[in-house]
Amino acid sequence: MSIIDTVKKFLGMKKSGPRIELVVSCEKLEKRVALLEDGKLEEYSIERDSERNIVGGIFKGKVRNIEHGLKAMFVDIGFEKNAFLHFWDAIPAALDSGIEAVQRSGKPAPSKKKLTAKDIPNVYPVGSEIMVQVTKGPIGTKGPRITTNISMAGRYMVLMPFNDQCGISRKIEDPKERARLRKILTELTLPEGMGIIIRTAGEGQKARFFVRDLGFLLDQWREVEKGMKEKPAASTLILEPDLVDRTVRDLLTENVDAVHVDDIKASERMQELVGQISKRAKKSIHFYSGQKPIFDNFAVQPQIDSAFLRQVWLPCGGYLVIDETEAMIAVDVNTGRNKGSKDMDKTIFQTNMEAADEVARQLRLRNIGGLIVVDFIDMKGRKDQQAVYQRMRDRLRRDKARTHVLPISALGLMEMTRQRAQESLSSSLYTNCAYCHGKGVVKSPMTMSVELQRALHTLMKRHEHEIHEFRITVHPELLNRLRTEDEELLIDIERKYAGRLTFKSDPTLHVEKFVVANAMTNEDLKV
Repeated sequence: MSIIDTVKKFLGMKKSGPRIELVVSCEKLEKRVALLEDGKLEEYSIERDSERNIVGGIFKGKVRNIEHGLKAMFVDIGFEKNAFLHFWDAIPAALDSGIEAVQRSGKPAPSKKKLTAKDIPNVYPVGSEIMVQVTKGPIGTKGPRITTNISMAGRYMVLMPFNDQCGISRKIEDPKERARLRKILTELTLPEGMGIIIRTAGEGQKARFFVRDLGFLLDQWREVEKGMKEKPAASTLILEPDLVDRTVRDLLTENVDAVHVDDIKASERMQELVGQISKRAKKSIHFYSGQKPIFDNFAVQPQIDSAFLRQVWLPCGGYLVIDETEAMIAVDVNTGRNKGSKDMDKTIFQTNMEAADEVARQLRLRNIGGLIVVDFIDMKGRKDQQAVYQRMRDRLRRDKARTHVLPISALGLMEMTRQRAQESLSSSLYTNCAYCHGKGVVKSPMTMSVELQRALHTLMKRHEHEIHEFRITVHPELLNRLRTEDEELLIDIERKYAGRLTFKSDPTLHVEKFVVANAMTNEDLKV
């Protein structure tokens, strides 16, 4: 934290930076939250009542099957598909690499026998009951992915009931602040065998807030333990709070200037939750009662509509083309209308730098996960390539999902992965087109003309001595092609087989379909 920011914070002023606003829309079927920085959409979340997010939920499950070849087991947690538990996810894990471990006392931790993957089938045999947490929701035909490494997130810390290590987020960089938090952490009263991690949001907070947060998390954990004892297998023990409550917990920090909510009950609930912690944050929450929909009033909806297009424009005039496939996400970068500089290398570098910013933003907005390949415009200088790579890494730091990015290859490709906890937003909002079946294209009239003529040759030759008149039903676009460009070809087919062809258009017929029938009996003929 800079000296200026420290002074401003001391004086009760907001630290320097963009104006940050949260816009919350609460409708009957879904809730939406948008995070704006100087009016620009940077993060977007959506939750529907019928599709409650189970990631982070804790369940009492029953082991149904063990696959030694996969080194995994399948656990019934109460959903249509059994959850997938890899042996390694059933072994207590070390602290995440983003956390600096803190020793709470001078006494060394008692040595425990370390479990290995070979021990898991004996620890959790088929039919045994097990407490698990969902780390990845069901995607496509796959069931949820789970772990036995339970963690429960509060506003300022994360409680780990089965891991006695403690730590501080490495995103808190100030040495003095880290030392202060380390002292607070060592003074907290924590049950034996449990650990905690101080989150980034804990920076600058008073010790009493951590005590209160820990008390809340321990109360929740006692409810989970009670449910584990009393509830039958394949039951829900606890779910993550809904989108509004998660917004208060994860997004509503001291840096947020204003929160606008279009539901009076939701705004009151947010004020109640925040009021216990920060009076300033409580005052920043406002109920929106305007006539226009709240997302339209704050110019959020147009940004959402444009952000989810296949082609996304950059400020310089270049553009991205984003294609989601089952195996990976492909992003192509183009200069487009960017002809601003006579120096082509400078134009390419500018476009690629803006593309890095927008790709990082699009990954967050669309909640894209898995393998991602970005095809940047070829740059001659290694220095420029390194600058674009570093820009991408910098922009990905604000992403809550784990990411791993590799330098630009000799082919101009940047490969990266992003944690995929649930379906991408486009998968939730859209369904495959019933007309093109998700291809995004249909056959041209010329292609259909070729296929029709091929079918006519086959059918007229097969029924040469039985049928002399054929009736063909086609889409109007194909009929137009047959009349204007391929009429002579059809006449040649009639002459060759001594038959007669009559055509009828049907606008309800699919452009890739046609029907050939016996004109005398009206019986459809199959090729």
